[in-house]
Amino acid sequence: MKVYRLHKKQNLPITVDEAWEFLSSPKNLKTITPDYMGFHILSGADKEMFPGQIIQYIVTPVLGIKTKWVTEITHVVDKKYFVDEQRFGPYALWHHKHFINPIEGGIEMEDIIDYKLPMGILGQLMHPILVEPKLKEIFEYRQKKLIELFGEYNGGN
Repeated sequence: MKVYRLHKKQNLPITVDEAWEFLSSPKNLKTITPDYMGFHILSGADKEMFPGQIIQYIVTPVLGIKTKWVTEITHVVDKKYFVDEQRFGPYALWHHKHFINPIEGGIEMEDIIDYKLPMGILGQLMHPILVEPKLKEIFEYRQKKLIELFGEYNGGN
């Protein structure tokens, strides 16, 4: 079964502390997720992020079909990175690394997502038609929303 990777970077004109405070809070996921995704946290987002934290969501990724998604925060290095992994949900594998790196005049936010689709060859056929475009659309929305919230990075000038 094929493992796919989505790799995104974005620079923001904020401090590492500001970035960490916002990005490491599961409650802020709704803010940076398109409304049509029907994102709703069921449980697990009431404490500061820690390894072993289980967060349960409802999402509506395609065709209005509500899907339960359960992730575990598996690694946390304060103000540097955290990792979430799907324990139950629409993917056969979902491993999402979130990095925050200081740069001149702000931070570089980096997301690396390794994922596998269920349903074997059918899942692989759906990847370029449905899954990959949807993931790219979600991350493009996220980038625009973060610029709206924190401003455009201009190289530290």
